[in-house]
Amino acid sequence: MSNALRIDAPAGLPVVDMTREFDAPPSAVYRAHRDPELVTRWLGPDGYEMTVEVYDVRTGGRYRYSHHDPEGNVYRFNGVFHTAREGELIIQTFEYEAVPDVVAVETLRFEALEGGRTRLHTHSVHADVATRDAMISSGMERGVREGYARLDRVLAG
Repeated sequence: MSNALRIDAPAGLPVVDMTREFDAPPSAVYRAHRDPELVTRWLGPDGYEMTVEVYDVRTGGRYRYSHHDPEGNVYRFNGVFHTAREGELIIQTFEYEAVPDVVAVETLRFEALEGGRTRLHTHSVHADVATRDAMISSGMERGVREGYARLDRVLAG
């Protein structure tokens, strides 16, 4: 893969930083994060279907969606978009509904690169290191890698 995903989870800190480049301008990468029709085509692990209940990317908006795995298990997520600046920034909360009352705050920055490319920086802050580690061990890396590979295809086509 030409655009490798970099994940950093510093020891002793309840944060995860991810960086990934895309062969598309920030406006297109942002749109793929904003438009629920596009989001359902790439977000999550391979083989999972996504159902969106609400996906309103705007300052003060919210989301709720479900992933359905091939075995029939359902994973529900929700959050609030605290800040949404077109083509630049999304700050949102993230909650896996099977573990209520545990909310991460995520900042997504869309950085313009030469040649019409984008570098996406994601910074997630968790309640504590144990919660962060549980998120990582849940298969987060697989879901992000596979989802971003599908996002590359969405952006290409």
